[in-house]
Amino acid sequence: MLGRFTVRPADDGSNGFGVWDGAVNGWRAMGIDSETEAHRIASDLDVQYDAHGPRPADAVRRVDPAQPVQRAEWQDGELDVWIRDNGEWLGRVCDKDGHITWIPGTDLRPL
Repeated sequence: MLGRFTVRPADDGSNGFGVWDGAVNGWRAMGIDSETEAHRIASDLDVQYDAHGPRPADAVRRVDPAQPVQRAEWQDGELDVWIRDNGEWLGRVCDKDGHITWIPGTDLRPL
């Protein structure tokens, strides 16, 4: 699955969080106050980039407005974008607490 961008405690003395880019081995963002916001930034970067660079336009499908969905564990969330990663379509789903997860398309259904 996705893994280029990860959320880590920031090492800038801010006691916040940062987004680490594993492809370039460096920080993409630091000093983020909440872990939830850091995950949102990391997932936005995952929409824009894959492991090799900018994600091709035909590998991203935005859902506007975001659509309520239910995942295979039957937890409700809101789908706002699809990306194709390694030949598989993944949906970015935000749950009621703001946590973001990339879910294979086969594990999602509209509510």
